Amino acid sequence: MDSTSIMPRHRVGYWFSEKKSKKFNLEEFHGICDQAGLELVKINFTLPIEEQGPFSAIIHKMTDVIAQADLGDPECLTIVQSFERFICANPKIKIIDPFDNLRQLLDRYQTYSKINNSDLHKAGEVFVPPFVDLVSSDVDENIRKLREAGVRYPFVCKPAVAHGSKMAHQMSIIFHEGAVKDCEPPCVAQTFIPHDAVLFKIFVIGKKYFVVERPSLKNFSAAERPTIFFDSHDVSKPDSVSLLSILDDAEKSDVRPTTSGELLDKVISMLRFALEMNLFGVDIVVEKSTGHYAIIDINAFPGYEGVPDFFTHVTEVLKEIVESSPVSSSSSSVTTTSSSSSSGVGEEDSGIDTGDSSDEKRHQQNNQGSRVKRSSALFNSTSATIS
Repeated sequence: MDSTSIMPRHRVGYWFSEKKSKKFNLEEFHGICDQAGLELVKINFTLPIEEQGPFSAIIHKMTDVIAQADLGDPECLTIVQSFERFICANPKIKIIDPFDNLRQLLDRYQTYSKINNSDLHKAGEVFVPPFVDLVSSDVDENIRKLREAGVRYPFVCKPAVAHGSKMAHQMSIIFHEGAVKDCEPPCVAQTFIPHDAVLFKIFVIGKKYFVVERPSLKNFSAAERPTIFFDSHDVSKPDSVSLLSILDDAEKSDVRPTTSGELLDKVISMLRFALEMNLFGVDIVVEKSTGHYAIIDINAFPGYEGVPDFFTHVTEVLKEIVESSPVSSSSSSVTTTSSSSSSGVGEEDSGIDTGDSSDEKRHQQNNQGSRVKRSSALFNSTSATIS
């Protein structure tokens, strides 16, 4: 077909922070979308969004912006309010993922509560470790809440806010009651699950998911010892050499934790149904004493580091979503040329830069540091693409 031929295309808007955009291979993303009949357009928040469409869908990584807006940042608040007004005025545009769905993952206590109150128990040998929110600086009150919630020592103390700043990864391990004073509210205390220093990061993209193994914390038990403060991102990054990940000699074994595809299928299907999201990550550890799966964190639009052909899978999700309903006013017929000025590659600034994300590093082309252990496509009724 001639490069100037008229053909119906879906226009998909996207927004990532400037620093995150540089870690993406956006030219690859544009090329794959173009081959799929999708026109990818970078959204600039310094201009009216209406003038940049019409859009069939918008994909974004705005978790940090939303988190900062909720904390009162005026610039982020303006961006979020403007975007939400636009979405309310254009309800046919598909958003990946909707703000209301993202917000449920911004607060760790809300996240754990939602999953704990879902149909998780139907998946089988999987659980959320006991947890409780600590919002008071009163140590005695916090000790009482820990007991009532069944949180055992040692426990991991995590910031309540899961996105929006580097502080979201600053955690501590509390080993005994006398160290509860080291907790820094507002935070979530969650029982530590010994798991032989192996973390399974499950990256979900629509109906598919990918399992990537990462280093994690070694086994700990309750003891009269000082609190350990650590950055969870540093411990679990692909090339981590943290001393906290080295098992004690007595704990070392030739048998490593593994995951079951059948059980993971059930877990991910349940989570997709509960969260109603297309792009999220799940951190799972295998409890040493039982072999049961413990869900210890869930992230919106994670880094996907170690996932092969990331943009191909994302484009498949976008194409399925925009084609799930008849072409509406949010789609258009455009003239395609060999050099489109609306591609977004090398465009002007998108209007806001959130700086370093509180999530893990963004997916990059070369992922020698990570290896996909398993990937799967889900086909049952609860895992249909959400639109």
